[in-house]
Amino acid sequence: MRPHLERVGRFDPARRRARMRAAFDPAAFRLIEAEGRMAGCVAVLDHPDHREIHSFYIEPAAQGRGLGRAVLDAILAEQPARPVRLEVLKESPAARFYERAGFRLTHESAFDLHYEHPGVGAAVRGA
Repeated sequence: MRPHLERVGRFDPARRRARMRAAFDPAAFRLIEAEGRMAGCVAVLDHPDHREIHSFYIEPAAQGRGLGRAVLDAILAEQPARPVRLEVLKESPAARFYERAGFRLTHESAFDLHYEHPGVGAAVRGA
């Protein structure tokens, strides 16, 4: 994340630590393993009307092999009818990753893009 934060002038180690501490819920975090090694982490929070993904990180050496998509697909499959929301740093290549997975941009803030996946049952519910 550091190169992306530096690119938009937002890298601040103290701010990053404070945000992580504020958002850290051990029950929400999941470790991602690949080939017997720790390859990343993701947090999934349940809210009354949606789920939220944050702190989704895959080690650079494990990227580009479909691991992130497999993890994301597994999260979406857990509660397929519920919308899932997340935010992505502007200009991050992660935005394309989420868009390819069916997330749609809902709005922008100063530094972030906010996305929502409607859930796989959304089209059926809306019909």
